[in-house]
Amino acid sequence: QVQLVESGGGLVQPGGSLRLSCAVSGTIFSLNDMGWYRQAPGKQRELVAVFTSDGSTNVADSVKGRFIISRDNVKNSVYLQMNSLKLEDTAVYYCNGRLGRYNYWGHGTQVTVSS
Repeated sequence: QVQLVESGGGLVQPGGSLRLSCAVSGTIFSLNDMGWYRQAPGKQRELVAVFTSDGSTNVADSVKGRFIISRDNVKNSVYLQMNSLKLEDTAVYYCNGRLGRYNYWGHGTQVTVSS
């Protein structure tokens, strides 16, 4: 079965950087759209960034200029480089990918920005 596993989360100081990785296993096919979502305590899950199969990207206004999404279709991986982290970036970050009619989610990785 298809599995998405996030890694790279942790504790970082404001202004610091962190790089999240999402590894996909269980399929020989490249996923279609892939992206990152996050959910902070008491808030709804929100889109952070998405990288479509045609190469276009869509990044949330709140992270534009700070976060960069990239993907490797051969390795079936997607990455999120997070720079200039702010306290409000604290959340559980989830990797998401779509393959045909199916939508897959990772279990999430905690990112905590604190001084």
